[in-house]
Amino acid sequence: LVLGLAWQKGRRDGSDGGRGGYEDILSSMAAAKRYESDDEKINAERFVEDMVQRFDLITSSSEAKDAMRQIESDCGADIDAARRKCSGMVLTEMGFIKKGL
Repeated sequence: LVLGLAWQKGRRDGSDGGRGGYEDILSSMAAAKRYESDDEKINAERFVEDMVQRFDLITSSSEAKDAMRQIESDCGADIDAARRKCSGMVLTEMGFIKKGL
């Protein structure tokens, strides 16, 4: 829910990465397509993959980009940990705390 609200606000202020950014993930969630299979692991993997692919749109920090690319290998088979870490990094780069949704 928090990510959805941040992405919705980010669409208005441009912090979602613009065209092809995180708003696309929100649209997929709302349409109940990409993340609504019967396999929760596949849903989570797709979600992480989509967040990682768009991360370069919202940050110029090479350290943050490297950290995001490492998440999947750092978390191994724990896809829930990867999903939480990706979510936290996206919220941080979008200025979630500074903007105080």
